[in-house]
Amino acid sequence: MTRFDDMYRKLTKEYVDGKEKDINFDEYDPHQLDCLLNPKKYPPILHFGECSCPPDKPSACVDSCIFEAIKKDENGKLIIDKELCAGCCACVDACKADKLTASKDVLPALTAIHEAKGPVYALIAPAFLGQFNEEVTPGKLRNAFKYLGFEGMIEVALFADILTLKEALEFDKNILSEKDYQLTSCCCPMWIGMIRRVYKDLMPHVPGAVSPMVACGRTIKVLHPEAITIFIGPCIAKKAEAREKDISDAVDFVLTFQEVQDIFEYAGIDPGKMEESEKDHSSRAGRIYARTGGVSEAVKGTVERLNPDRKIHVKTRQADGVPSCKQMINELLEGNGNANFFEGMGCVGGCVGGPKVMIDREEGRKHVNEYGDSAAYPTPIDNPYVIELLHRLGFDTVESLLEHSDIFTREF
Repeated sequence: MTRFDDMYRKLTKEYVDGKEKDINFDEYDPHQLDCLLNPKKYPPILHFGECSCPPDKPSACVDSCIFEAIKKDENGKLIIDKELCAGCCACVDACKADKLTASKDVLPALTAIHEAKGPVYALIAPAFLGQFNEEVTPGKLRNAFKYLGFEGMIEVALFADILTLKEALEFDKNILSEKDYQLTSCCCPMWIGMIRRVYKDLMPHVPGAVSPMVACGRTIKVLHPEAITIFIGPCIAKKAEAREKDISDAVDFVLTFQEVQDIFEYAGIDPGKMEESEKDHSSRAGRIYARTGGVSEAVKGTVERLNPDRKIHVKTRQADGVPSCKQMINELLEGNGNANFFEGMGCVGGCVGGPKVMIDREEGRKHVNEYGDSAAYPTPIDNPYVIELLHRLGFDTVESLLEHSDIFTREF
């Protein structure tokens, strides 16, 4: 993998310096180069080199994929199905020969920033606190992105607020007996993908909602049709989600925290030394989405705020990591769910435990909780910025979120 990684680092530096037109691309491996220049042509997980597993035994990467996206052809060559690969990175962890790696969107994203005719926005995931060192506040990070050429940075936590409100309204409307239950979270493509492909009979219990990332991207494009949207987070699965046909209108590129750190490094930017710029509008509910239990806590608090006299209370259960999620679902199917609101997160610890985080997940969880506790508003129903934004988008009341919306609704 060193060859691919070395090429990535060298070309990223050239692109950051604006020298992409002077590069001699003929000196690079054509296939690996194409993977960097045109990542959307390929699955979010890339395979280079020959598989070193015994040909007469199942490969570890094949066995690790719950989506059956990896197969061997008749010659023993590994094939990763672009349509089936969810970007969960289980295969990357399973491959001891280091032949698998996550795709990278840096080069086309930098090209888009350099050539943009409209504004370019950084959509930052709620897990970002502490990822670029503890001195990097939201305001400093916002100015670091502006230095790179972004129009601004939008916290996806504000749209987690909106989706919290939508899921709380769905719960209040649909959970009317002790036998009813709701499956969430819309923010995790691994969890939603697992239900859709492995446990599809449970899909009627999943509210038709897009993820906060998609809601953010679509909102920006409604308000600024010429805008380019670049999501930044800890997750490879978000690269796969952004390419899904019914929601591919929302986000143009997905970068991981590590990819952005590479850009900062080659651009000579230390976000911790940037000036402050405070424009944080999310509530506590939206900010804590990044860790296990955050969505459950957010929706529970919002349901109680919406309908304090409700007879059937929100009883939550959470699972993180694919094995734990599967166990929770299997127990639910066996009648041992003991809850009416089930939250699943594909990574242990939630988004703060994603494959491309920069810090330990417990440290990430601490930063997320502290940022949540510093919010001016406890729930989205208390957040005037949520109400104002909904009005700008044509929602007269919060209850109108239950109606079909081209921005926040998804048909599974």
